[in-house]
Amino acid sequence: MKRITRLATLLPFVMVAVACGTSADDSSSEAVQTTVAETLSETTELAPETTAPAANGEVAEESDAEVANDQIEEDEMLYPTAIISLSPTATEMLYAVGAGDQVLAVDDFSNFPAETADKMPGVSGYDPNVEAIIGLGPDLIVTDGTNSDLLDALDRAGIPHWEGPAAVTVDDTFEQILELGAATGHAEEAGALVDELTADLDALLERIAILPELETPLTFYHELDSTYYSVTSETFIGSTYTLLGLRNIADLVDEESYGYPQLSAEFILDKDPDIIFLACTIYCGETPESVAARPGWDALSAVAAGHVVPLNDDIASRWGPRIIEHMSAVVDAVEAVTSTGKQE
Repeated sequence: MKRITRLATLLPFVMVAVACGTSADDSSSEAVQTTVAETLSETTELAPETTAPAANGEVAEESDAEVANDQIEEDEMLYPTAIISLSPTATEMLYAVGAGDQVLAVDDFSNFPAETADKMPGVSGYDPNVEAIIGLGPDLIVTDGTNSDLLDALDRAGIPHWEGPAAVTVDDTFEQILELGAATGHAEEAGALVDELTADLDALLERIAILPELETPLTFYHELDSTYYSVTSETFIGSTYTLLGLRNIADLVDEESYGYPQLSAEFILDKDPDIIFLACTIYCGETPESVAARPGWDALSAVAAGHVVPLNDDIASRWGPRIIEHMSAVVDAVEAVTSTGKQE
């Protein structure tokens, strides 16, 4: 019969090293990540077909019913059924692959899909209480891997965990979806989801490809909040704009910002981006009207032409399955600019 190492037994011995944060030490360290899915695959063995000898020395064949029952028991014990997610992005992935019923609890930042609110027991994702988490009786903890103290505590307690660090590219997002699908028993659903997302992304790239060619690429400003923090192309969200052919004015900032520079109003006015994307509409209340009301901003090309685009804060800050929705909004904005003519 097939022997499969069970997840609950296997994971406490899986050592996961993740590149977390953007500190200067990250570049000098080698991060090696052994995923749950990979480890399960590596430890799945085919045992020789053997049966127990009967009292008369003959081999007693196991009945089909016994084989089926054994397989059911193995299947039921293989995958976690009490998952705690401390990563909003991972929470979205778990529900997207069909593992929502296996989620026991989520952190206080996990707000999508809406039913996650029923599984929010006050666990902080920013400063998690390890004792409270363990007290909930999880068989898998899902995190973004940035809290090394938490991971050490989980190792000491023998609690299995999976880390999904901030993606660098869209392909990283797809890979994490596949990993979580395999780790939770939803590999087929995860594969179908990635196929669908890939097809949607290809369609967006085709829409960009057929647009009229401009003399210079469109420029943009992605606003994280009203104090003018932005993102460079080194970040995940910045890379999605690059993939769609846009040029980021934040890349022109000289000082080291680890991908998140704080621009000035003067800098933005001087660079005069073709499109402004507002990624703090929910939590900051920014709108195209509030941007136009800023001193001098009514003269910006994006404001004058109506190319200030409000985004959903969460979609625009997570690398989960809804990232295609963000990229679709960007393509819509690019099409709007090209249809009305770029202001030179």
